[in-house]
Amino acid sequence: MPELPEVEVTRRGIAPDLVGNRVSGGVTRTARLRYPLAPQLPQLLTGLTLKDVGRRGKYLLLDFGAGTLLIHLGMSGSLRLLPRGTPPQKHDHFDLEFGKRLLRLRDPRRFGAVLWLAPNHEIGQHPLLASLGIEPLAEEFTARWLFAATRGRNTPIKQLLMDSHLVVGIGNIYASESLFRAGIDPRTAAGKIALKRFERLVPEIRATLEAAIAAGGSSLRDFIRSDGSSGYFQQQYFVYGRAGEACHNCGSKVRSLRQGQRATFYCPRCQRR
Repeated sequence: MPELPEVEVTRRGIAPDLVGNRVSGGVTRTARLRYPLAPQLPQLLTGLTLKDVGRRGKYLLLDFGAGTLLIHLGMSGSLRLLPRGTPPQKHDHFDLEFGKRLLRLRDPRRFGAVLWLAPNHEIGQHPLLASLGIEPLAEEFTARWLFAATRGRNTPIKQLLMDSHLVVGIGNIYASESLFRAGIDPRTAAGKIALKRFERLVPEIRATLEAAIAAGGSSLRDFIRSDGSSGYFQQQYFVYGRAGEACHNCGSKVRSLRQGQRATFYCPRCQRR
């Protein structure tokens, strides 16, 4: 699933080419993604100028002034910038044309979303956004904030970092990688972690996410960038997907376990409890 780095890479990829341009047309090719896809959406958007492309967690927010288009890439989605007239393929479900260019949503599993939010709608209060936690790249995300937010919590720190009601967009890959960089066992109860260790973890979360963004995100299955190229952060993984391989730091074998139905990867020597 595209996580915060992949969504941010997408935002940065489409914004320079589309902001300030007017929608000249569009098409929907399916009646439903995760939610119904309104067939009149292209007609509603035609003639509007894109003012800005923002992001909240894993949601892209295309601001047209007269309303906002909310896009979620789901499990397998991607947005491509293509020449107008490029023939659609099987899983291409939604196009917006901007003159000679078009923005195309491809979503093989159809778990994504494209929703129109009217201008009188308070964006932050939309049901999909209202319960989202803090942005891990925001200044407000500090060691002291995370320390306070985890007091009394017995949930393992890896699972807590993936709780979007607390922190948005870290995801399975980046939680495993950040905890390795900080030397914290993913099974450790969040409420038992001292402030000093959070003072190491929070910068490592930021560093991991920023490195992933710089590398164009992780392309493991379906994710591609808006120009059609793949991200390459997977080439920099310390532990994720490397069970049985030697730790880059100490040479011990990387281990894996299941936490909350997700695979967790860690080094038993570098990440001692």
